[in-house]
Amino acid sequence: MRIVMFLQALVVGLVLVLSTGLAFAEQEASPLGETPDSLGTISIPYGFYNDSFGVAVGYVHSVTGYPQKQAGLLGTAMVGSQGSAMAILYGQDILLPNTERFLFDPIASVGYFSDNESYIDGNPGFTDERAGSNGSDKDNFVTGDGWDNYFRLRFQYLLPIAGGKVVSFDTVALKEGLPVSKPREDPKWNPLSSGKIYLELTPFYRSQQVDGDDIESKLKTNGLDVGMFWDNRDFHQNPSSGNALNIELSRDFGWLNSTESWTTVSAEYDHYIPLSLSPAFRQSVLAFDAWTAYSPSWNETEDGEIENRPPAFSGATLGGEWRMRGYPSNRFSDKTAVYYAAELRMIPYWNPFEGWPWLQHYVGVAWVQFVPFVEVGRVGPSWDLSELHSDMKVDVGLGFRVWAKGIVARVDVAVSEESMGVQMMVSQPFQF
Repeated sequence: MRIVMFLQALVVGLVLVLSTGLAFAEQEASPLGETPDSLGTISIPYGFYNDSFGVAVGYVHSVTGYPQKQAGLLGTAMVGSQGSAMAILYGQDILLPNTERFLFDPIASVGYFSDNESYIDGNPGFTDERAGSNGSDKDNFVTGDGWDNYFRLRFQYLLPIAGGKVVSFDTVALKEGLPVSKPREDPKWNPLSSGKIYLELTPFYRSQQVDGDDIESKLKTNGLDVGMFWDNRDFHQNPSSGNALNIELSRDFGWLNSTESWTTVSAEYDHYIPLSLSPAFRQSVLAFDAWTAYSPSWNETEDGEIENRPPAFSGATLGGEWRMRGYPSNRFSDKTAVYYAAELRMIPYWNPFEGWPWLQHYVGVAWVQFVPFVEVGRVGPSWDLSELHSDMKVDVGLGFRVWAKGIVARVDVAVSEESMGVQMMVSQPFQF
């Protein structure tokens, strides 16, 4: 009975995932290319509670398979009793008109947050410590109100090599949320003969305001992400085999109203191994991920000031929805970082949502997935392998995920030495 009550409570969280999880999705976005053959639409009001919003209400409308089969759109707005409010518009893998190889991923997020915690310098109790460093105190943050607005326009070009020789953004036939047959040949290690390679260009802009008792800060950044993405996975929304590699250069040139210029380079690799654990599971996959980031522009002056550093929410940052989920968002940030994760993703034949036909009419959950995981990571002042692999942060957790009308929604609960984090998001966590 307690399990059923727990799953019923998660329904509210899953609705929140579908609507709010895209607010600050700054990590690498992988092309869809594989969605159900029919349109999947979710259009419902929802309610939730958390520390930032208090008691909140909102509305979400999402469509997969529109305006083309491989594309998706989502919009939501929410307001809370503590004065926080946010609106989001998100699109993924929209084929640009009159083109065959250009995809377009827009995100626009506008929000006002009350009593938001930011791990940036300014707390008067920690004047001799830089907030966000690997050894920084967990209470070294500032609290304040303010606007946080984010816009990103990602353009992707499919190279005419390997799996991209023939342009194909067709959908994959699914049965109960899993491919009916193998979407493509078994992945090989040669990027010239296996998988698809995309060139990416992403203009971005973000402004973040923190007005509190101890600090008044307004940070603005804009620039370009330039990257290459090798997608060698069998079904990217929920991979069961293969691998992927993303290499990216992020640059704020200091133009327009940017606070200062900065540069970051990053790379991420993930790998998937299919398993046969038990007849009770439709699918079992061991998933690995490795990521690193480095800011060559980061410069510490003789008086300890940091010049040309990426914002704490960008660059070599750990904590939150994507990496080190047992820690608060952007808990750690420095000149460089490394991160490793392992997940055991298990989809049972049992689907509790089949017992709730009234709910299935709205959310259409085809499978549920249970995911124990472990993560390790560290930030540091230099890209030194010995230092970065000492005194590493660790968390362990359990994820509950569903396939709902073409969208993977997840609730991940992780525990670290500092806190317990509950992260609600869309998409599997690697190579978003």
